[in-house]
Amino acid sequence: MTFSRMSHFKVVLGAHSLTRLQKGVTAIKVLKAIPHPKFDVESAENDIMLLQLARDAVLNKYISTLELPKSTEDVKAGTKCSVAGWGTTDPNVLKQSDTLREVNITIIDRKVCNSKTYYNYDPLITMDMLCAGDSKARKDSCAGDSGGPLICMMKNKKKEYKGIVSGGIDCGEPTKPGIYTRLTEKYLHWIIKYIRIKSSNMTKDQI
Repeated sequence: MTFSRMSHFKVVLGAHSLTRLQKGVTAIKVLKAIPHPKFDVESAENDIMLLQLARDAVLNKYISTLELPKSTEDVKAGTKCSVAGWGTTDPNVLKQSDTLREVNITIIDRKVCNSKTYYNYDPLITMDMLCAGDSKARKDSCAGDSGGPLICMMKNKKKEYKGIVSGGIDCGEPTKPGIYTRLTEKYLHWIIKYIRIKSSNMTKDQI
């Protein structure tokens, strides 16, 4: 996919199924894709992108915003998180799920993820990334989930948007857990730089 062809795409909001008719579903044309200027496809560094839509989304009981994190503190190993997406539920069958799905996973220490029995530094899991999975139940993000949110239960007992599905090797493999872009301070500054905040109906936390 080339970024110049993003105008052929639409963002669908308020949907829970790809095939069933539902109330409150809205499709908005994508005007522009804004990848991070330092994105590296080989290392997966800075794997984050913004989409500029043709018009504002109307918020209602079907469509709401996901707040940016209140702080940029790291997510400690053992933290319980959840990830949502439309990706395949079978790594051997590359078919999207018909319904939006969510699964519970756990943050894994970067040293463990970079060890020989895990990713062995290929790719290198940096401080701008998170590593998360499940050692027993084969729970994981998979093909088609990229860009989905990673929501974590922080020490204040509140759920926060802490990461974005980036990639991984296979799906549901205990030693190849999912890799996520962590919403660090530099990424939050970059996001705010490119988004116009309308004081009449939007705050920084609602971006």
